[in-house]
Amino acid sequence: KDHLRPGCKALDVGSGSGYLTVAMAQMVGDAGQAIGIDHVPELVEWSRENVRRDGKEEMLASGQLQLFTADGFGGAPHAAPFDCIHVGAAPLEVPPALKQQLKPGGVLLLPVGPAHDQAFVRITRSSDGNDFSEERLFGVRYVPLTSLEAQLGRRAN
Repeated sequence: KDHLRPGCKALDVGSGSGYLTVAMAQMVGDAGQAIGIDHVPELVEWSRENVRRDGKEEMLASGQLQLFTADGFGGAPHAAPFDCIHVGAAPLEVPPALKQQLKPGGVLLLPVGPAHDQAFVRITRSSDGNDFSEERLFGVRYVPLTSLEAQLGRRAN
């Protein structure tokens, strides 16, 4: 909650339906920005439709809420840095690009590890931006963070 105050900037990786990204946009308010990325173009379009159906199209029009097709491993470097990054699927290891997209003092929350040994992890960037601390919070089971090709069965990830 401390990283989703009015005026903050948040990234939601694996934004799917857009539900959490909209919640983040409401928390950061008009002066903030929430960006959702998903590697499935149809999901991104569906999430935009969900926002419109819910009467929140102004969030899209103003830029307070943005939804893009992008690879979750790479994050959204065009919009970085972020106060908070949430990842909704588990990579085997923390993607370095996501850590680098945190503002000094920013937090990255994500599940990490193989299916049988995942943990929800909080990574905090130091206030000077030079270091990262990592804390394993609790065990979880998430779907894997993959490339679109791997998800569609075109290659293993």
